[in-house]
Amino acid sequence: MRNDPVSPVVLAAALSACALEPELLNSERIGERFGSYGIEILDHESGVRRSSLYSIENDRRVCRTYAVVEFLEQASREMAGAHEEILAGNSIGATFKATGWHIRKETLHVGSMPLRDSQHAIAALMNLEESAILSTHAYRLILEKNARLVHYATIIETHHPEYLTESELHQLYDLDPGSKLEPQALRALTDLA
Repeated sequence: MRNDPVSPVVLAAALSACALEPELLNSERIGERFGSYGIEILDHESGVRRSSLYSIENDRRVCRTYAVVEFLEQASREMAGAHEEILAGNSIGATFKATGWHIRKETLHVGSMPLRDSQHAIAALMNLEESAILSTHAYRLILEKNARLVHYATIIETHHPEYLTESELHQLYDLDPGSKLEPQALRALTDLA
């Protein structure tokens, strides 16, 4: 058995490939962690879509991510088909990934919020019977294809406590201080949820 050192060029290429490995989509992460994934569009009006990204547990839907999407970009001809699929209820990330777009999340905020009312609509979707702390992630969804960047939507996600915590979100996503939301903008986005 030979123990040849790895060439610095090969090592650099391998590390670069690892660094560029796309992150899991939320739909993929839910499917991996809970064994199933589905999306239910709860409401769609005036360029804002509310949806439940869920898994099935004991034959019941459990919302793992409550997402509010504010669409910002008019769909170009190049993305019109994907945009129509999304408006019809398909997953944003999975749809664009399948059509060759690279997805980047520019994090604006990572935090958490208390959910004290077990009768709240989000608590019902998440099958939470008592108060809980829900992690939140607000970001710009940037699409990239053929050296073209498109700010497609701004999204705020609220996660089930058994899915993602604030600490886990900090491990997954870097918060660029230059992109951070001002308190008033964060409140306006959070109010959409």
